[in-house]
Amino acid sequence: MPTFTALTTLKGKAPAEALGEALEDLDPAPEGVGVFEIEDDSGLWEVGAYFTEAPDEIALALLAAAHAAKPFAVSELPETDWVAHVKRELSPVEAGRFFVYGSHDADKLPEGRVGLLIEAAMAFGTGHHGTTQGCLLALEDLAQAEIAVDRVVDVGCGTAVLAMAAKRVWPEATVLASDIDPVAVEVAEANLSVNAMAGQVLCVEAAGMEHPDLAANAPYDLIFANILKGPLVELAPDLSGALAPGGHVILSGLLNPQADEVTAAYVAEGLVPVAHRELGDWSCLTLRRPV
Repeated sequence: MPTFTALTTLKGKAPAEALGEALEDLDPAPEGVGVFEIEDDSGLWEVGAYFTEAPDEIALALLAAAHAAKPFAVSELPETDWVAHVKRELSPVEAGRFFVYGSHDADKLPEGRVGLLIEAAMAFGTGHHGTTQGCLLALEDLAQAEIAVDRVVDVGCGTAVLAMAAKRVWPEATVLASDIDPVAVEVAEANLSVNAMAGQVLCVEAAGMEHPDLAANAPYDLIFANILKGPLVELAPDLSGALAPGGHVILSGLLNPQADEVTAAYVAEGLVPVAHRELGDWSCLTLRRPV
């Protein structure tokens, strides 16, 4: 089945969301619509849709003009077995004691390593991205320092690879994983199951810290937030407020030039920087609440 994509950019969150909503009324209708902030401090947002029928390019042009967006770039994608492609492209990732792999690489798990199985069909947040690797390495730093951890939450958990890693390091800890996307919550629970960890991590659908279970288990000794710069800054008061004295927060999803702004937002909430790791273009920050 052919797949068509239509992509454009425009300034501002509200106009981008309005255009995304308008796309859903097209005929033929798109199978999916995405609205994302471009993380380069340009203020631009990307709006995209994919179709299983050729989209109405005149209607797209009218929508772009009406919302002050650039003309849509429409492309037809070749038919691809994406799961097979991902299996070929995603080799296992090693980060400290952790070995993140797909089932197609199960025979490569080294003895004595903490294996985390993430299926290729669930590839977002697999550990291959520099942000996730940075978080795993930051977790390894805390584990090596023998930091005591009783309560953990992974905010914006994706595949829950970070929540699972924390549970493997601190098996007696209470670990929660949350995501604003219900599909991600389902993926997180599926990954827990295939790793023989079903029921060991509480997965909830939530925006930020807005869920009764998240509030009930606070304060946390360790908080992960591997999301984007904008939400990281916006959530600084909530995440910092949910951190126990002596607790750590590990932040990623931000480009290297954005690290200072994110750090400043958490320092303003009383946290102290502990580490800043760069992996390629991406940064991972660790901060601590003083005792």
